[in-house]
Amino acid sequence: MPNIIQITDFHAPELNLYARTSERQLLNRHEPEKGIFIAESPLVIERALDAGCRPVSVLMEHRHVDGRGKEILKRCGDVPVYTAEFNVLTQLTGFKLTRGMLCAMQRPALADAEEVCAAAKRIAVMENVMNPTNVGAIFRSAAALNMDGVLLTSACSNPLYRRAIRVSMGTVFQIPWAFLKGERTDVDYLHELGFQTAAMALNENSVNINNEKLLSEEKLAIILGTEGDGLAAETMDKSDYTVRIPMSHGVDSLNVAAASAVAFWELGKR
Repeated sequence: MPNIIQITDFHAPELNLYARTSERQLLNRHEPEKGIFIAESPLVIERALDAGCRPVSVLMEHRHVDGRGKEILKRCGDVPVYTAEFNVLTQLTGFKLTRGMLCAMQRPALADAEEVCAAAKRIAVMENVMNPTNVGAIFRSAAALNMDGVLLTSACSNPLYRRAIRVSMGTVFQIPWAFLKGERTDVDYLHELGFQTAAMALNENSVNINNEKLLSEEKLAIILGTEGDGLAAETMDKSDYTVRIPMSHGVDSLNVAAASAVAFWELGKR
């Protein structure tokens, strides 16, 4: 049975996770095993539960308790379920709830890169992608377009930030991922794991994305750079390929999230 608690006090400490705690505080860098993330919408919450994430509490519109949230609550055990009417929740959170339901969950243990790459043929690598929206969009494309895993440098926005989760539509729970140790892509390490490396970059040595030799590589790591500045020069120099997406109408490049979808679609074919 769900433990339903009607919200009467906006300042109740139990609601701090949803209304008064920053993403950095939720992440808890000093004790990551105690970190929390917030999943929005029934679809995303279900995907997190399917991945084995453990709920801490739920915040939802009261009308959904016996509606669209009913089956999800059955899976959440006896955790507190805070409820209120729509206008009250909007006042509490400061924004319209996505489909009327949030769930605070314990952060899962992080995988390591070798574990993610063990059986992978195609992986996406993000180098210092700092916008949570872009991180979420890249995850969604990676999951949908045949990537086997995702690696991120340490300066990337965390995939379990609320906005990244929301934009990814919960695919951050469906595709394995791990952080690399440094702020730059360790191309030598990717080579040690058996991958040829394809840096998505515009330079005079770039090959077209439909290059036959590139497409024939058995194991390929597709490296995407930070917004604006792109990839580090060292990353491009050490990569086996630098790869361009042909443009028209004088456009020089795509947003990193859009470029990722094109790259994964073309290079994910096997």
